[in-house]
Amino acid sequence: MKTRRWFYSISKAGFEVVGTSTAQDAIASFDEAPDKFKALLSDIRLGPGLSGWEVARHIRQTNATMPVVYISGDSFGQWGAEGVPNSIMVTKPFFLPQIITAISTLLNQQNTVIDPA
Repeated sequence: MKTRRWFYSISKAGFEVVGTSTAQDAIASFDEAPDKFKALLSDIRLGPGLSGWEVARHIRQTNATMPVVYISGDSFGQWGAEGVPNSIMVTKPFFLPQIITAISTLLNQQNTVIDPA
């Protein structure tokens, strides 16, 4: 139930959400249509199998600048060693506007053009 609320709130902010129940499903969805995705929002602990760290690394092999936002209640200390560069970690508990702001910030940074002059 809680996940549906997240999807609804993030969708209401203008993002199309593709939800999966496992890391393997997330990777399969991405691999099927990598150009469809503009950002990754992933918990770190995804149950048995791969972690959110591994999902992000897989996606970054295809798209080196894909915005990545991690959420976790206990993995913040591992972010420096496990997280991909130019990602954001949001710790639990959090408010949904924090997630929307994190995604928007990374997307805006990606779209910023720097004038070399």
